[in-house]
Amino acid sequence: MTVLERLYERLDASSDGWDYVYRPRAFSIIAVWVALVVIAIHVTFGLLLSISYTGVNIGWGDKLALICIGLVIAGAVLLVTRARLRVGPDGVGVRNLVSERVYGWDQVVGMSYPDGAQWARLLFPHDEHIPVMAVQARDGDAAVQAMRHFRELRARYTDPDGSGGGPH
Repeated sequence: MTVLERLYERLDASSDGWDYVYRPRAFSIIAVWVALVVIAIHVTFGLLLSISYTGVNIGWGDKLALICIGLVIAGAVLLVTRARLRVGPDGVGVRNLVSERVYGWDQVVGMSYPDGAQWARLLFPHDEHIPVMAVQARDGDAAVQAMRHFRELRARYTDPDGSGGGPH
């Protein structure tokens, strides 16, 4: 179990009222590595910026600014690790990059995984949908299990005919 997975377990343990919480595995690990590489590159170039004189005076403020730009870029890359799917009696909570939105069972028709798509879609009436970035193709069997678990909980919390009538 990786450090990231242990952190997610601790965070998910505090998800009161939710029966199931799922986060992307592979993409989160990739994002952490990319952020570390971005930081390493910016720190290295920031510290080596004035190694040879080019006719421009480069001070510590310039070096610090380059390092801070790297930190900002790494923070933006790490936004993808926030993706999360939560399922419970009140409905489905979907957090993609910044904010989470909770949809009641009366609004949700289901969740599908279109051919060739990177992530699943939460389906609504009238052919509307939103992406669920947490359930990603590169997670393989874990994503399949997340879809199965979602469908089991949806069946538990909606009417037998699937009309979305709310909890039993």
